[in-house]
Amino acid sequence: MKNFYSNGKLLLTGEYFVLEGAKALAVPTKYGQDLRVEVIEEPTLIWKSYTNNGICWLKVVFDLPSLRLASATFESEVDGGNDTVAEKLRDILKASKKIDSSFLESSKGFLVKTRLTFPKNWGLGSSSTLINNVATWAKVNPYQLLENTFGGSGYDIACAQNNTPILYAKNEITPLVKPVNFNPTFKEQLFFVYLNKKQDSREGIKRFKALAGNLASEINRINELTFEIVNCEHLNEFEKIILEHEQLVSKTLQLEPVQQQLFSDYFGQTKSLGAWGGDFILATGNSDTPQYFIQKGYNTVIPYTKMIR
Repeated sequence: MKNFYSNGKLLLTGEYFVLEGAKALAVPTKYGQDLRVEVIEEPTLIWKSYTNNGICWLKVVFDLPSLRLASATFESEVDGGNDTVAEKLRDILKASKKIDSSFLESSKGFLVKTRLTFPKNWGLGSSSTLINNVATWAKVNPYQLLENTFGGSGYDIACAQNNTPILYAKNEITPLVKPVNFNPTFKEQLFFVYLNKKQDSREGIKRFKALAGNLASEINRINELTFEIVNCEHLNEFEKIILEHEQLVSKTLQLEPVQQQLFSDYFGQTKSLGAWGGDFILATGNSDTPQYFIQKGYNTVIPYTKMIR
């Protein structure tokens, strides 16, 4: 039996701009996804995906070596009735095989089980952790596999593979990935708050590309803000930096920052992460922070130290 594991991800700086080459600060999470592969006698690939609660929400059977979809069973309450998941999985496997034709070439078959350690709707990288696990199993370049399937900046793949915060910059198939010592002295005053909906990052990317023009000056400033955050030693300085970052992204996207939309009376500072309008936000605060957001209806408030590796 072979076992693979990939970390989830959060992008602290550079959202959207990372697609244009900006340097971003990304952090791997303590949550992730594992993948286990067991060889079986029958020449089929049996794939079972489990939630963090142990519910099998997807079972797919592929004929080998053709990867013909033989059957697919979904737990509609878990997957939302999305019957394209099996086809997307097949696309990932076929793309892996296209990169390395020896993948899945065997007289035997495989039983594959995946398990998330976080709720699917959190947006911590259910797709990127899957891509990285499959790429590791298939022994192919995960960035190339991502490009050939979902696309994106690739920072989530870098988080899947690293156990420390990283500086990330997109650069064709081989990106810049540099581990950094981001361990703020005020981390006890940082929280991640789930906004009760998973945002489709592709919609945000589409909007960004439609509105963005010449971004040279904005990218330069994002790079500077990223380095300022990495080297930041005081909470009030950190709050000023993330406020400026929010304003810069807000101006480019022509969207109102999350604090103005939802938390104008909050005593700390908030920052959107990744896809604006959903997933998690970062909030500075204190022991009163969880209760503030819970009273607003946002019940998932995770301290920085419990979320980030």
